[in-house]
Amino acid sequence: MKILAFSDLHRNLSAAESIVRRSDAFDVVVGAGDYVTVRRGLPEIIEVLRRIERPVVLVCGNSETDLELREACRGWPQAHVLHGTSVTIDGVPFFGLGGAVPVTPFGPWSYDLSEQEAEALLQDCPSGGILVTHSPPKGLLDLSFSGQNLGSTAIRAVVERTAPALVVCGHIHESGGRWARWKSTVVLNAGPAGIEWELEP
Repeated sequence: MKILAFSDLHRNLSAAESIVRRSDAFDVVVGAGDYVTVRRGLPEIIEVLRRIERPVVLVCGNSETDLELREACRGWPQAHVLHGTSVTIDGVPFFGLGGAVPVTPFGPWSYDLSEQEAEALLQDCPSGGILVTHSPPKGLLDLSFSGQNLGSTAIRAVVERTAPALVVCGHIHESGGRWARWKSTVVLNAGPAGIEWELEP
């Protein structure tokens, strides 16, 4: 399975156009949240992305809620918006969790989850599939400019428990466009330019 993964567009229409242009060469396109900035401009960026004709798996970021994302994607049959839910595409299970975990200092506009809320939503994550989250797992591609690991302990725990083949995340811009391997799991902090990845059978 060939995957095109991206995150953190933040209303960058040219980056969204690039994802659309490249999408036909992939089996699945994965968006790991923050399509906009401070809850503004979601219909416009989704209007660009909805030209993708391949299956698309999306989670919200902290700049939009899952309900806002579902509403913006209404009428886009290729889009699967996941938040504590899963979908199977070509025999591969995808499980998604949106929002920022743990809670950010950004204030009321930010869609955040506590570690406890995230843990509850991650309970049904299947083993060995693809996990799509906005926030990275704690200690994996989550290092800020200040040297802090800002990822989620709940997401790290579910990675340890379910050993997904692939984790697609974003949120920590300093690690965007990079990938790492942890045991049998590959973690992509996708970034707005996107990462192309072929999932091993």
